[in-house]
Order: sequence, then structure tokens, then C-alpha cells
Amino acid sequence: MSNENSLDLHHVHQSFQRSLKEDDDVIIEAYIDGFNELVKFLNLIGSVFSFVSSDVRSKIKIMEKHREGEDAMHYDSFKKMMKFEKETSLSEKNGFVSGSRTMLRLHRGLDFIRLFLKRLSEAEENMNTCTTCQGSYNETLANFHPWYIRKAATLAMHALPSRPDLLKKIFGTDESLRAALEILPQTLSSCDEVYNRVEQLYSDFDFHGLP
Repeated sequence: MSNENSLDLHHVHQSFQRSLKEDDDVIIEAYIDGFNELVKFLNLIGSVFSFVSSDVRSKIKIMEKHREGEDAMHYDSFKKMMKFEKETSLSEKNGFVSGSRTMLRLHRGLDFIRLFLKRLSEAEENMNTCTTCQGSYNETLANFHPWYIRKAATLAMHALPSRPDLLKKIFGTDESLRAALEILPQTLSSCDEVYNRVEQLYSDFDFHGLP
């Protein structure tokens, strides 16, 4: 069973591997399962990204409604969803909460999490976690946030603990940390594969600019 007080990278890896469909598609349910675990990373590093994890929860609830509604068959995978919303012009309909738009927010969050995790795992013990986090944020999520959120997030990052303390906070015991670092390369590879597939689909359907 998943532990709320630590990040289970094995679960993330398995979920994202399960989400891969055919050569270019991603199953939404498995994606959300993996993302739900991965977003613990944001909760465990402190309140700095609480606004992101809160937004993620609301987005996942929206997707649950789509996947249980009358058009559920169209919300099995990213490609099906985008094709459906493109062909019916639902993504442009006033009052309709687009699944493609909703998942775009998670997609952007995944880009930040995978980049910061990668840099955190590869860095020296004496790395400046604040600088690394700010760099990862500025290259990813910051591009889609208004200035006041960027300012608040950047300032809050100064409260991040040292690399050893942050890793312990994320993974728990030394034994769990060792196990996490062993599977981390595979997990990051799965994250990259999923991210790249979804990124390509948003390009194919011209959905990157969804408001």
C-alpha cells in the first residue's frame, strides 16, 4: 500500500509503463495513477508547491467525471480524448471543461517534477537545493504562471532544506532512499517516455495553446 509520507518510485514506474499504449498513445487512468504518486513529491518538499498539488487534485476530479460520464469511452487515452474534443470542437465550447485542457496542466507539472528529481539525484551532497529548484521551475512551470505566482514560488524555495535532508524527507529511511536511487533511472526513463508521447500528441492536435 502506498505511504503518504514517502514517494514510491516503483509505483510511479509501474503505472507509467502500464500507461503506454501502442506506439504513440497514453492511457489516462494509468497516467493519473502514476501522477497521483509522483505529486507527493510536491507535498513532501514543503508548502512551496502546495498551490500546484491542490490544483492537481481538482484537475484529477474533473477527469474522473469525464471518465464516468456519458462520453467515458472517449476518455480512455490521450489520443482518443484529443481526437474527440477536436472533432466535436468541445475544446472551444464555452462552459465545457475540456479534458485536453485539464490534462495539459498535469503534463506541465510532470515536466517540472521529472527535471527537478533528475537534478536532485545527480547533484553533489552540498548542492544548493533552492538554486536547483528555481532553475527547474524557471525552465518549466514558470512559463505558464502569472508573475505573482512566480514571485511567491521563487521566494518560498529559499526555505528548502539541504539535499540530504530533502531526500530523507521525500523517501524516508536510508534503506528506502537506497532503493529509490536504484530504481530512479528507470522511473525517470518512464517519465520521459510518457512526457514525450503526450507532448507530441498536444503538438499533433495543436492543443498546446488551450487557454
